[in-house]
Amino acid sequence: MTTLTHRARRTEVGKSSEKKVESEEDTNQDRCPDHEDFGDSKDIRLTLMEEVLLLGLKDKEGYTSFWNDCISSGLRGGILIELAMRGRIYLEPPTMRKKRLLDRKVLLKSDSPTGDVLLDETLKHIKATEPTETVQTWIELLTGETWNPFKLQYQLRNVRERIAKNLVEKGILTTEKQNFLLFDMTTHPVTNTTEKQRLVKKLQDSVLERWVNDPQRMDKRTLALLVLAHSSDVLENVFSSLTDDKYDVAMNRAKDLVELDPEVEGTKHSATEMIWAVLAAFNKS
Repeated sequence: MTTLTHRARRTEVGKSSEKKVESEEDTNQDRCPDHEDFGDSKDIRLTLMEEVLLLGLKDKEGYTSFWNDCISSGLRGGILIELAMRGRIYLEPPTMRKKRLLDRKVLLKSDSPTGDVLLDETLKHIKATEPTETVQTWIELLTGETWNPFKLQYQLRNVRERIAKNLVEKGILTTEKQNFLLFDMTTHPVTNTTEKQRLVKKLQDSVLERWVNDPQRMDKRTLALLVLAHSSDVLENVFSSLTDDKYDVAMNRAKDLVELDPEVEGTKHSATEMIWAVLAAFNKS
């Protein structure tokens, strides 16, 4: 069950509260989906997977919620979107028989290394796979959710730990050992809280002060991160610090965003198809 479908701490969200936090539309321009875009060059450069994991980690404890069974597939979806936004993969063009995003196969555009181990490992799998696979199938294969023993080779292992180590190297997390009665577990508490708060503030602003009410006008990486945070069930972590009124508005707008029809949004001018294909895959699962 994803972030927007269950709430125990908040009262039922009312559309009327949105009137209290109306703001001017943002003037952000679309960015080309085929080029790398990490935002402000002054910020530490993070991949979408690193941002999703950082949002899901408990700051002091250094691990994600034991009840979150969505983040694993969410991280794999982030890998596919990141590769598409870096111009390495794309969806095959639509045809009469394959119009839907979920029916179209993932194709290789460039096999040049990205410098990220997980991205390059996935790129190698996509390049070597024949016949080609769809977005939904790739998420399942990379997560290891397949009954075909010959396809288990595509599973990406220790993904959270490998992403956490990247964040340690970037000075955002640290590594500790914690004892949980019967076993020891490696944890990664947040040390650079400024970077995490910057990330949280960026997402909060995207649905409040900088809300544009049109996903095609949103910054593409921010749009992708909102979709992935929802699919990974970590969006509650992003909005939990807001006041009740702003929380209601933020959740309503995020809900409206992820409930858009991916098939319609994916065909619009300047749309990044992979973002909507990943959302369509999670909506179906």
